[in-house]
Amino acid sequence: MKLVLNLCLFLFVLVISCDKAFSLTDYQIKRFCKNEKRQLTCIKILRKKRFDLNNGKLIEIPVIPYKR
Repeated sequence: MKLVLNLCLFLFVLVISCDKAFSLTDYQIKRFCKNEKRQLTCIKILRKKRFDLNNGKLIEIPVIPYKR
């Protein structure tokens, strides 16, 4: 019974969240690019990636290392 319940919940979550993509808002883009050397270039690149993501195109996402 527990296995069936877990399977149903997993499938429910998978169906609900499969085609949604959350992109950054303008405020989040400006806050992210605030510390960059070329701020305007950073903003332009992120806005282009957001546009591509919303239109269903694949984008490359850079990994930012965590600093302790």
